[in-house]
Amino acid sequence: MKELVQKLRKYEIRIRKAITTQMQGDFHSVFKGTGLEFDDVRSYQYGDDVRSIDWNVSAKGHGTFVKTYREEKEQSVFLMLDVSASQSIGTGLQQKIDVGKEICGVLALSAARQQSQIGIICISDQKEKYIKPAKGIQQAYTIIKELNELSPKSAKTNLAAGIRLTMDIIKRRSIILLISDFIDVNYEKELAMLAKRHDLIVMQLLDVREQKMPALGIVPVLDKESGKTLWVNTSGKEFQKRYFAQYAENQEKVVRICQKYQANYLAIQTNEDYVPQLVNLFRLRNRSTKRGA
Repeated sequence: MKELVQKLRKYEIRIRKAITTQMQGDFHSVFKGTGLEFDDVRSYQYGDDVRSIDWNVSAKGHGTFVKTYREEKEQSVFLMLDVSASQSIGTGLQQKIDVGKEICGVLALSAARQQSQIGIICISDQKEKYIKPAKGIQQAYTIIKELNELSPKSAKTNLAAGIRLTMDIIKRRSIILLISDFIDVNYEKELAMLAKRHDLIVMQLLDVREQKMPALGIVPVLDKESGKTLWVNTSGKEFQKRYFAQYAENQEKVVRICQKYQANYLAIQTNEDYVPQLVNLFRLRNRSTKRGA
């Protein structure tokens, strides 16, 4: 545990040094609000933008009302980590789940030093772990420790159910970092809802072994989530074409949803150093904060 914390601290320091150098000290961080948060409604006044009218409230017949907003100064930060069995794939010593846990640890430490509240929920096809958001370095250590000791009860994936569960728990608009490989189906509606309600950052974990399938002939393939072994012809052109088309379509689907609802998207290659990738994310968030200022 001590070695793990030291490792994550080094990553955090690398991120901070890189951002400080490249931004000349202007570091807003990934943990600050980037827009406006709904506050209340008030009676419509001459000159108000008609686009701000709350038609649901106005329809009750007591007059015309407009929505009011307040600037987001600080938000709770909420980590969502997919810990299903499809995450147990990787090149070399690290699997996707290991990279996901490390990223959560780095972000927890960084959020703690920014005095942000941070919590986490780990999902498979059920809730595997939930830690309520809180401030302080001890909260970051708790998250790191719980992730290090976590053994998921289920191997299956249900992103839609996990997102619905998160939205039931987190009512107030928050910064949500969703970390998953998105190897699942029928989650698009829920992902769009999450992006509309919260300040969403999506990190998709990708592994080179999933992107480059060698032609080995007919081989047994274990589906870790169902436990079933399937025999597939990896040398068959039709199989390879169908597999890679489905893989690319899945990634494009996630990117499209993020673009449509203005969520940040970051592809994390598990065989590469993820620190520069996180730096790019922080830089993007920094620019967004400046535009909203």
